[in-house]
Amino acid sequence: MPVDGPQYPVNLVLRGRSVLVVGGGPVATSKVEGLLDGGADRLLVVAPDVTDDLQALADDGIVAIERRPYASPEAAEHRLVVTATSDPDVNHQVFLDADAAGVWVNSADDPANCTFTLPARVRRGTLLVTVATGGHSPALATWLRRRFEEEFGPEYDALVELLSAERESIKAQGRSTEGLKWQEALDAGLLDLLRADRRTEALELLRSCLSSSSG
Repeated sequence: MPVDGPQYPVNLVLRGRSVLVVGGGPVATSKVEGLLDGGADRLLVVAPDVTDDLQALADDGIVAIERRPYASPEAAEHRLVVTATSDPDVNHQVFLDADAAGVWVNSADDPANCTFTLPARVRRGTLLVTVATGGHSPALATWLRRRFEEEFGPEYDALVELLSAERESIKAQGRSTEGLKWQEALDAGLLDLLRADRRTEALELLRSCLSSSSG
């Protein structure tokens, strides 16, 4: 069934899994870049013509390109499929082939030919913030993403690293990380300290808040 109604958000692990992109224009290029950012490392682009940017990725061995039309039912051979051609018939055939094989498929700006939609994304290292409208208004999702990009600076990635390192340290001591005052620590100004490049003080503040937690 195509996308209709509420959707369930997930983050897919793409590394080591075959991903197909049908199309070679600017929209397909953007989709490829997003997939690469998400860890895709077995990515095939099928299109009669491709952008210079896609060709450069192929020349560097980052993606594989086959310059030809889509050959039904090849979508069934992959774990994830994205179609971004200017031909609605091709996009629909890719959808039919993928859906029949139980392969998740997205068709750019065409919810009727999707089994999943792609949110707008802001990445700051390991931090990923997404905005979605269920495919109803990609323009709004993009507009909100641009607003969030202004808010989420590199200090957010530093915050993730700080919290992660302390969490692993606590677990290594055989202690539980549950029930500790993580939210209180976050509200105490950790981000401001990291934004000012005062990491040592941020770590001390974090540990002070967590040490006051009840076990």
